[in-house]
Amino acid sequence: EERRRFLDWGVFHVEHDFLRQWRRYQRALRQRNQALREGAGVDLLEPWEAELAQAGTSLAAMRQAYAGRLSPILGELLGEFLSELGQASFVLNRGWKDGVDLAEALADGRDRDRERGHTGRGPHRADWSVGFEAAPRREHLSRGQEKLCALALVLAQARLYAEHVGEWPVLCFDDLASELDQTHQELVVAVAAASEAQVLVTGTELPISLKSGSRPVRVFHVEQGRIRA
Repeated sequence: EERRRFLDWGVFHVEHDFLRQWRRYQRALRQRNQALREGAGVDLLEPWEAELAQAGTSLAAMRQAYAGRLSPILGELLGEFLSELGQASFVLNRGWKDGVDLAEALADGRDRDRERGHTGRGPHRADWSVGFEAAPRREHLSRGQEKLCALALVLAQARLYAEHVGEWPVLCFDDLASELDQTHQELVVAVAAASEAQVLVTGTELPISLKSGSRPVRVFHVEQGRIRA
């Protein structure tokens, strides 16, 4: 769910019709799930399946188009942050089998969906993953590498947003120094500083990469609910 939310935040800002189609899909999904729990027959399920198929196919196409825009930006950042892991890939699973129409997938899954009481195929089951040539599974990454991957995702999405909207969102990093050595902290700070975004960094201490004085920073201390420069 968190990964879908990350993806949909980006799609929402570049596809004007996304919210309408998402709401349309969610409404039809609730209705079909209710019908499944009540043991409804095919005659009651088919109208909602038709609505799900139309809205869901549109949602999946918008997500796929967004993933295509995000992937090269993400690949560039991961190449800077995690060059030791080789070529990176962003893979989107749309939520049902490739080569099959959503309407067909819903019809094929009716019996199983009745047993479970909910719809098992569709964009609400979509997911995505990031893989590397030298580390095909997430378990192969260290905690620091996982954090760098997450930071690259956020920065890539922010850059794509800026390209489309014309202004950067505010970038917020909590406890940047945790899990990252000085070299990688500097890489992240350099990418953030090169953007036109306002950057907020919080932590229990000032990261070493911001202590050098090479970049203009304003430091605030928070103690017992009071903020002072």
